[in-house]
Amino acid sequence: MTRTYKAGLLEVRICENRKDMGQQAANAVKKAIRELLKTRKEINMVFAAAPSQNEFLEALKNSEDIAWSRINAFHMDEYIGLSPDAPQGFGNFLKARLFGALPFASVHYLDGNADDPESECKRYAALLEKYPVDIVCMGIGENGHLAFNDPPVADFGDTKKVKIVTLDHTCRQQQVHDGCFTAIEEVPLQALTLTIPVLTGAARLFGVVPGKTKAAAIKNTLEKPVKEAYPSTILRCHRHPILFLDTESSVFCKESREG
Repeated sequence: MTRTYKAGLLEVRICENRKDMGQQAANAVKKAIRELLKTRKEINMVFAAAPSQNEFLEALKNSEDIAWSRINAFHMDEYIGLSPDAPQGFGNFLKARLFGALPFASVHYLDGNADDPESECKRYAALLEKYPVDIVCMGIGENGHLAFNDPPVADFGDTKKVKIVTLDHTCRQQQVHDGCFTAIEEVPLQALTLTIPVLTGAARLFGVVPGKTKAAAIKNTLEKPVKEAYPSTILRCHRHPILFLDTESSVFCKESREG
């Protein structure tokens, strides 16, 4: 049985397990896509790339009656300096699980191997200007990051759309916890990321955050003051956010304990 409650404007849904969480999130995103396409020729979506998104992406890929040919797709971050064919690359991750399997109107990849990363930021920012984001499907990091906006670099008023960031230790260690790398030394030090105002500027936000390693971050998201030290707290201020959790990630939530 799903439990639902509000934290500020943020709707929180605690699901029975990861599979149920992924399916419920996919159903909600599908509904939003249909609603927006009633009045729009095309819409623009941003996707997160992480093992936490696996169940959601699989359920979304298998959803019927989504007009993928009317959707322009983006991803929200990318490592700098990984091998172009590295499976840990976020573009590669999404291509294998979603982008390469569906007939999107267009798919736009961040290039972490661009000769000039600053120019790559400007190129992708120009695309986001051309295709303003309508729907964001995101995770939350162990340190509360959204995309790669870790606490030291998160800026709720960021004037850039895409920027180069240095990843903090907790963020890099998470990549090992997720099984993407075998040791922290393998995790790149820098990345490209969409900024928080780009993500929160979308009409609809959907967060998918399972697993016990995210429980402390979820507690902070729902209970800490809204400030950059806890980047994900900004979700409590968005007009249409829904956060999907499983029993493990919600273990510290008051509503979960009382349930």
